[in-house]
Amino acid sequence: MADETTQSNAANAQLSLQKVYVKDASFEVPGAPHIFQEQGQPQVQLNLQQQVGTLGENVYEVVLTVTVTCKLADKTAYLAEVQQAGVFGLAGFDQANRDMVLATFCPNVLFPYARTAVSNLIQDGGFPPFLLQPINFDALYAEQQRRAAEGQQPNA
Repeated sequence: MADETTQSNAANAQLSLQKVYVKDASFEVPGAPHIFQEQGQPQVQLNLQQQVGTLGENVYEVVLTVTVTCKLADKTAYLAEVQQAGVFGLAGFDQANRDMVLATFCPNVLFPYARTAVSNLIQDGGFPPFLLQPINFDALYAEQQRRAAEGQQPNA
């Protein structure tokens, strides 16, 4: 009987993408123009964060923040940050499944947009093209859930 109820709830669940937009974007080259003459192997650091906000009944804003910092030796070559956001309608989900969709499916939808925006900022800033590798948001969520179950603080 529980399986029938779960299947019935899943059949009634609805997900809609209502809007995708860049909420904020910034690009800095603190050492320009001298940084363009520096030699060396760049070191790139990637930082991902996401926030979920409730806009109304069954309507959520998910903001995926991607920050890329590139250093040459001890100098920052550039800092690119994009807040890629989307408005999602979710109805008919229980809390656990809703939380999972907001933490996995929604960032997966937003990531290609964020990747393009970051790449364009970096290239337009005078640096070689940069392509973010795919991110497994399902694995990140599973790790976050595992840590929460063990009583540890989540990383993101």
